Amino acid sequence: MSNYSTIVVGTDGSPSSLLAVERAARIAAAFDAKLVIGCAYYESKEEASKTLRQDSVTVLGNDPAQENLDKAAEHAANAGATKVETEVRPGTPVEALMAIVNEHHADLLVVGNRGINSLTGRLLGSVPADVARQSDCDVMIVHTVK
Repeated sequence: MSNYSTIVVGTDGSPSSLLAVERAARIAAAFDAKLVIGCAYYESKEEASKTLRQDSVTVLGNDPAQENLDKAAEHAANAGATKVETEVRPGTPVEALMAIVNEHHADLLVVGNRGINSLTGRLLGSVPADVARQSDCDVMIVHTVK
């Protein structure tokens, strides 16, 4: 396994996304790596409704996204991560995560598996499948939903 210096994980505030945050935090702690927790948000209901797939919780507005990040950062610290940063981004979860990964030159992206085994996920794609295809760094898909 390579040494990871920057790890990115996404959260939408859901319990399953917090499991992914905890896993990423444990890895960050083991490698003494920086952990960047990202949360995407939509600026309006109209913008959110344009998204055909609903495999993540729809976060409307910057304030709820920041609340999700604050909660996730606390989970990460409790799991042992010491170098934690947060990033809030408008747009789809895939767009936001890929921007964060690229801007931080991440070595590892951690996402939960929600949506990957659903019918919608198989037909239209899912956040974990899409980021795995688009990412230039390692991607870990954590089994957060059975």
